[in-house]
Amino acid sequence: MLERGFEHILDWFHITMRITVMHQYVKGLAHHNPTEAEQLARILRQIKAYLWNGNLHDGQIAIDYLVMDLDEVETDYASIKALRKAAAEFQTYIYNNAWMIPNYAERRRYGERVSTGFVESTVNTMVGKRFCKRQQMRWSKTGAHLMLQTRTRTLDGTLRGKFEQWYPGMKSASPVKLAA
Repeated sequence: MLERGFEHILDWFHITMRITVMHQYVKGLAHHNPTEAEQLARILRQIKAYLWNGNLHDGQIAIDYLVMDLDEVETDYASIKALRKAAAEFQTYIYNNAWMIPNYAERRRYGERVSTGFVESTVNTMVGKRFCKRQQMRWSKTGAHLMLQTRTRTLDGTLRGKFEQWYPGMKSASPVKLAA
């Protein structure tokens, strides 16, 4: 259910991570076929620029060229199959999520968020540490899920409303302000 006042956009972090993975494969290809690798790197830079600037039409055309070009590459590069798979999955990912791709450059200019990579990194670090076998106090998957839900509600300001829904008496109590 889409909540009022919220806009769903594809996180720039997820797009760039996929492009970065493909760039790494292309760097490996450069040792086997430098000309082809440079052409593919150029296409990846174009794709990134098109998507960053909200030019989805040209971005999708460039992605299609990337996939077609990879199908024609003949090399003894061991990871060419993985690169082809990554490109095909990226093509599907962008096509399936096209409706959530804004003009990231414009959003950045207006001070709007384009990525939650910093949040994901923090969550991954925190959860990873708690799931570590050497940790004295470990979380279950259910406990980690509940903690993340609580933390999300705290950050987006909806935790108090949820408690007021569960405990109607809280509505009459004024929020406590802490001294600075």
